[in-house]
Amino acid sequence: MEPILISADNSAQLLGIGRTLFYSMHSSGRLGPLPIKLGRRSLWNRKEIEEWTEAGCPVRNRWLEAKKNKY
Repeated sequence: MEPILISADNSAQLLGIGRTLFYSMHSSGRLGPLPIKLGRRSLWNRKEIEEWTEAGCPVRNRWLEAKKNKY
């Protein structure tokens, strides 16, 4: 069974990029999905990462707007 929430390392691996680039994209807003905080951990929703990729990897503000309109 695959986990629903995944770490930054696993998210970066899923996307085929390095951890440093992943965090750089997150801080600059180029990474659409936002993490979910569980205690001290920041985890990303695997399904959202996949949907974001299928949508063409839009920047965060566009991704959040599209997500808002979807739900």
